[in-house]
Amino acid sequence: MKLDELLIEEDKSVLEAMRRLDITGHRILFVAPEGRLEAVVTDSDIRRYILRGGSLCGPVSSMANYSPKSITAEQRGSAKKLLLQYSIDALPVLSRQGTIIDVIFEGDLDIDTHKKANLPVVIMAGGLGTRLYPYTKILPKPLIPVGELPIVEHIINRFKNFGCYDFTMVVNYKKSMIKSYFNDIEKDYLVRYADEDKPLGTGGGLSLLKGQITSTFFLTNCDVLIDADFGDLYDFHQKNGNLITMVCAFKHLTIPYGVIELGSEGEIKDVTEKPEMNFLTNTGVYVVEPRVIDELREGEAVGFPDIMERYRHAGEKVGVYPVSESSWMDMGQLEELENMRRKMEEQNI
Repeated sequence: MKLDELLIEEDKSVLEAMRRLDITGHRILFVAPEGRLEAVVTDSDIRRYILRGGSLCGPVSSMANYSPKSITAEQRGSAKKLLLQYSIDALPVLSRQGTIIDVIFEGDLDIDTHKKANLPVVIMAGGLGTRLYPYTKILPKPLIPVGELPIVEHIINRFKNFGCYDFTMVVNYKKSMIKSYFNDIEKDYLVRYADEDKPLGTGGGLSLLKGQITSTFFLTNCDVLIDADFGDLYDFHQKNGNLITMVCAFKHLTIPYGVIELGSEGEIKDVTEKPEMNFLTNTGVYVVEPRVIDELREGEAVGFPDIMERYRHAGEKVGVYPVSESSWMDMGQLEELENMRRKMEEQNI
């Protein structure tokens, strides 16, 4: 990758920074007028900025880190130590004049700077997957292949990268096929099952786990992939004292038409050409405290978003952990499934 692709001007918008991070596939950009390092912008900087209520139209300068870590060419030997010490993804290498001459990424040194979560993971895998028919006439949704592996194995592998090896699947539709698949493959992780006798929704099935999940846990739908730092997500959840933390993806939409706002008597009040919208959407991935399981009513069919709303209205702390739009892949519908397959082929996954 060319160094120029990692540079951004401080007067560019936060939204533009997000777009460039998505394009590069890295988690860092540099503010370096005439090549001289002044600041860095990471996905974590953007996350904190958004959670403070910052506008995506605001300038990069409003959330950049103007005290970045860096090394000189003579200090290359200490790069691995510094990356691990500060838990960062990359270090810019500077000339004696302060210009960026190289960037050392953690992948270059074959190290992992991410925090480990080591939490149990609950996968809601009992749905009929009617929107993915005819695939789900033959296979349960968790076993639909994306590339060389079924979707649920991709999910498991991503959590394994952050130290999670204890998985529980809430199963119902074609559950014998799911169990047979995992019984037949070699694996270095534990898979348990909770059998639904009737559909209980994306939240109600958790009531089957009373007395089994006694610590903080990750909860995920079986049709989504998140490219997120699960260790950082858990750390965020703990530091904020949340009962539930919902992972949300940024969405940016441009409506390709003129939008009309009407007055009280039907007259045109305003016309906006091709307005842009920015919002956060639920990805179906959460960090949850075990009390949520203990307080569920047994046998109640309920979606997990409805459970969150109950707690939110009761004054409990329900938080949001934002990720970029490109970090979230969903295969709930046929078109989304094909998009996921295409994207993962491009990433050679």
